[in-house]
Amino acid sequence: MSRTLEAVRALRHRNYQLFFSGQFISLIGTWMQNLAQSWLVYRLTGSPLLLGLVGFVGQIPIFLLAPLGGVVADRWSRRRIVIGTQACAMTLALILAGITLLGYVQVWHVLVLAALLGVVNAFDVPARQAFVVEMVGKEDLPNAIALNSSLFNGARILGPAVAGVLVAAIGEGWCFFVNGVSYIAVIAGLLLMRLAPRPAIPKPGSMLVHMAEGFQFVWRTRPIRALLLLLGIVSLMGMPYAVLMPIFADQILHSGARGLGFLMGATGVGALCGAITLAMRRGGVHGLGRWIAYAAGAFGVCLILFSFSRWFWLSAALLAPVGFAFIVQMASSNTLIQSMVPDRLRGRVMAVYSMMFIGMAPLGALGSGIMASRLGAPAAVAIGGAVCIVSAALFGARLASLRAEETGEGGL
Repeated sequence: MSRTLEAVRALRHRNYQLFFSGQFISLIGTWMQNLAQSWLVYRLTGSPLLLGLVGFVGQIPIFLLAPLGGVVADRWSRRRIVIGTQACAMTLALILAGITLLGYVQVWHVLVLAALLGVVNAFDVPARQAFVVEMVGKEDLPNAIALNSSLFNGARILGPAVAGVLVAAIGEGWCFFVNGVSYIAVIAGLLLMRLAPRPAIPKPGSMLVHMAEGFQFVWRTRPIRALLLLLGIVSLMGMPYAVLMPIFADQILHSGARGLGFLMGATGVGALCGAITLAMRRGGVHGLGRWIAYAAGAFGVCLILFSFSRWFWLSAALLAPVGFAFIVQMASSNTLIQSMVPDRLRGRVMAVYSMMFIGMAPLGALGSGIMASRLGAPAAVAIGGAVCIVSAALFGARLASLRAEETGEGGL
């Protein structure tokens, strides 16, 4: 019992309880929309290139605009920023639901709305990542990050599973509608929070100067730079496998929309297990560097094995460790970076984290779409896995020298 309570200790904070419950409902809707949107584009076009293009336009704004979002998160109320971004995301989801249910939807509608959602997320992600410490404090921050990952991936299991059934039964539009309504829960939770006022910090200089300060800190802090570089490579080369999942479900594994939901759910099961493992881990942040190196390597190995599978159940079984490994790398990197960054730069550094974690994915999605159209989806996934293995080995080889340059609480 004490081990279980330790694993959920961040939930003793009332504000985090509100955040956790609201986000869980909202994220189920988000994952429903992700699957339904991919299937809608694939149904309308049958094109791997357009699947990659939708992923690209939906996430490239994060790469381009997240630095500005980080400055905003360090200058103004993070809670108000997140409330505003969630309201905008709700509006976009309801618009997509409306035009889909009315039968007017075309691929260019999906592309435009995905791009607008990417702009919203460029401001949402840095603010939300930096906001966690205001809800739980630095002592419980590692546990809150692990619980956030558990939350994200618990929804990743339920959302695609429900969406797969709904898409097959009544179409994609209702998934978009459910997602739009689900944002009410997280907005309500944010409004009910009671937060201590953040101390006012003088902010001389322009927003451009503040933006440059965040990049300079990341560049000068070698351990953070190495963590972000590895995360960026894995996001660029490894994570685009998810964009190609409709092709695997339909053409390679012959399982349709229901199978697609099950495959994405299998990834979520593995990722949820990885997040729970981190939440139950003792010893604070120390030793997480080794976990990151091993997880990135295992992620690449499992991707290669998945690319060779032609049996549905084996493919699903291989996606579970894919999800486990990636969430361990991502959440551990987040924890280590936040333990080393001063609070006045937290939003800007988490903006760079967002660029590497989310912003590199669209470049990978576009590249994997092109590669899959020429070499086939299995070859594209296998090449990405091989790059992840090499990158993990290089990071592991430099781990000892990186430990000597840690700042803050460290933990490599």
